[in-house]
Amino acid sequence: MDLSHFILSLSFAFLILSRGVLGATFTFVNKCEYTVWPGILANAGSPTLQSTGFELPQDSSRTFTAPTGWSGRFWGRTSCSFDGSGSGSCGTGDCGSGQVECNGAGAAPPATLAEFTLGTGGQDFYDVSLVDGYNLPMVVEASGGSGMCATTGCVTDLNRICPTELRSGGGDACRSACEAFNKPEYCCSGAYNTPATCKPSMYSQMFKSACPRSYSYAYDDPTSTFTCSGADYTVTFCPSTPSQKSTKDTTPTTTTPPNGYGSYDGSGVVDPTTGTRSSSAQMGSGSGAAGFEYGAGSDYGSGSETQSGSGSQAMLADGSYLAGLAMGESTRIALNLAGSALALTLVSFVFL
Repeated sequence: MDLSHFILSLSFAFLILSRGVLGATFTFVNKCEYTVWPGILANAGSPTLQSTGFELPQDSSRTFTAPTGWSGRFWGRTSCSFDGSGSGSCGTGDCGSGQVECNGAGAAPPATLAEFTLGTGGQDFYDVSLVDGYNLPMVVEASGGSGMCATTGCVTDLNRICPTELRSGGGDACRSACEAFNKPEYCCSGAYNTPATCKPSMYSQMFKSACPRSYSYAYDDPTSTFTCSGADYTVTFCPSTPSQKSTKDTTPTTTTPPNGYGSYDGSGVVDPTTGTRSSSAQMGSGSGAAGFEYGAGSDYGSGSETQSGSGSQAMLADGSYLAGLAMGESTRIALNLAGSALALTLVSFVFL
């Protein structure tokens, strides 16, 4: 066998091995007219990435890698003030660590969230969620992958249209109805803890109308979770028109809480054990896992619903759920070992 064929075979084997370890590359891009401090929170059982929080000046970018099976969330902190030692706090999305690094702490609502689970059943699951409220525009784009791989997020500056009763920080962010009113019908809790009883409110419908591909409340429809295989991802803050981090000078609207609720088709991401995909503002602390089902429709169609029993969905320490199925440690190891075995088989074949 000639040397070139041997080198090509080894390269292919290396790619198989490396892809089993390297699940995806995440690139953060800041197109806002101000500095954003992204926060990163890995789910329980997932390794911590190279950073848990960092400064991202206007018109800059930064890239991280995550292994197959990684699950976690990203968000942008704004109006931050840190001293030379990295100590300080942020006006929105603050993680409470008192540092630039979040060190395992999640975002205080309201905050726009990007949620990922990599490599479950050969697919990545991702979404942009407004369940915990909104603080700045965010879009997730997949590249180099196969499957649906749709762009998702919220381009609209909801701070400009946020009702008075939901406004937070003088207009720097917009709260969810659950956080603002703490009522079961908004939080999908108590007697409203199923898709049949917890319907979208006037407020979540406003979020959905402005950002149709984002999760707007706990039982949003399946058009908000997306899948892709073998992709890298770009998370862009303020992807379109310039965003104002404060709307103190605008005149807000006032919305009267409705007596009745409208309805969207589909049940979205549902945990059948607890019957909820709730806002972290209302969920208790701790962690757990449960199987769940998800809708696998097209970008805006209702599509077909797929039942998954091969993984589990882990609840973050702040009580909120990630997109897709969070892979268990044993499954992650099994996939890596399978990739290694295949690569070694190919290498052995080269020498025959």
